[in-house]
Amino acid sequence: MKSQEVYLAVDLGASSGRVMAGGWDGEQFSLQEVHRFANGGVRLGAHLHWNVLGIWSGILDGVRNFGAQAEGTPRGIGVDAWGVDFGLLDRRGELMGNPRHYRDGSTHGMVERVAELVDAKSFFQATGVQPMSINTVYQLFSRVLEQDEELARAETLLPIPDLFQYFLSGAKRSEYTEATTTQLFSPATRDWAWPLVERLGIPGRIFAPPVQPATVLGPVLPQVLEECGYKQAFPAIAVASHDTASAVAATPGMNADSAFLSCGTWSLMGALLDELSPSPQAFAMGFTHEGSVDGGLLCLRNLTGLWILQECMRCWQVEGKQYRWEDLLNAAECAAPLSSLIDTDAEEFLAPISMPEAIADWCRTTGQSIPHTPGEITRCVLESLSLAYRRTWIDLATVTGRRLQTVRLVGGGARNTLLCQMTADACAAVVVAGPVEAAALGNVLAQAVATGGVANFQQAQEALRRSEALREFQPRSGTQWQAAAARLAEKMGRRGNKGVGNRD
Repeated sequence: MKSQEVYLAVDLGASSGRVMAGGWDGEQFSLQEVHRFANGGVRLGAHLHWNVLGIWSGILDGVRNFGAQAEGTPRGIGVDAWGVDFGLLDRRGELMGNPRHYRDGSTHGMVERVAELVDAKSFFQATGVQPMSINTVYQLFSRVLEQDEELARAETLLPIPDLFQYFLSGAKRSEYTEATTTQLFSPATRDWAWPLVERLGIPGRIFAPPVQPATVLGPVLPQVLEECGYKQAFPAIAVASHDTASAVAATPGMNADSAFLSCGTWSLMGALLDELSPSPQAFAMGFTHEGSVDGGLLCLRNLTGLWILQECMRCWQVEGKQYRWEDLLNAAECAAPLSSLIDTDAEEFLAPISMPEAIADWCRTTGQSIPHTPGEITRCVLESLSLAYRRTWIDLATVTGRRLQTVRLVGGGARNTLLCQMTADACAAVVVAGPVEAAALGNVLAQAVATGGVANFQQAQEALRRSEALREFQPRSGTQWQAAAARLAEKMGRRGNKGVGNRD
């Protein structure tokens, strides 16, 4: 890389992880993939886990590869990842078993059990977070009820990105944006919600001190440097370690007229707030609050994303049918528009054995034509996602009291021009797409601010706008989308609206 300063961004997703080299030359940012590795849940016995040692091995390979390819030492390294999951350390600082996956079945029924002790509205007022079964609080409470030995012996809980920062630096800290996903953190006090922790019988000793994004945690441990072939130390830096917060940090042009849409396996759509405003309206409409890179908050709705199509592709692959994304999108463009629609946030699509069959069943029971071909199924999913974004777009304007004009779409979905145009049409709003690697770029931005390479996040985002080529999609006539939205709302009303997006 020609950049004067290079930062290593470890960007962990639910299906893959990457180590990226982010360059900063004083004017523009650049990004280059150093190493990519597979990730995913591993079932062992009754539980679904994360392969933490496999992820750690992938991170080390990436750090090692960079050292072998580049001259000099990176200015820093940061880790961002998904929310809610965590690892437990014992009194010696050693990891106690493999962390459980958020799709593990142990939290079934925990929302209701916790509500017997603390009602959902009280939780929302204290944390700004909607109840959702995958949240950290329900994972922990299930272990309290199990009288789990690991929890009883644990000394420290570290959310997933903070766990790998600990492996890198030895620092036991919980970064602010990641902590807000637990449903056990108080944005008002910038500390753990201790009364809730005590009420649920969760041992308070396990919660590590919180730190803000762009905090230098300390130098990378000597043994890690030696294993990866470095002679000179460099710092581990707490970035906005929740990948959504990192993605929004790298969303150019965010202002009061904009909504962000981070689109990947999950979709998260929302707006920036300066402080928590836990209104009854926001609670009723299913909006939650998570930390932002500058210490503020993201008011957002958590929606299913491209997970549904990813699962369809997996099922087709098992059947011996290999499809590339471009093949599916080309076929979808040829399929009949707005013919079959689904509630993408329905529980039926959370983890079915066969996603194509789940889509067929939903359409069958709601009296719609059943999509059969990959093109028809792809179009059904993309149009249904666009209608979910439309519902959130309308509700977000109501909750914030803003006149929203632009959807700023980042993440893998920014590559999907068909989805981008459908979203513009469904929302009757301009869609600005890019950057694709928003989470990794947000990771790099926070490191640059922490080391003084950039003065503040505002300057970093201005530089990013000069660095990235963005695409703009203008809305076309939306009358057919209005009719489709009304038709889908009627179908959802008949079945009862119990989807993932309405719980969080």
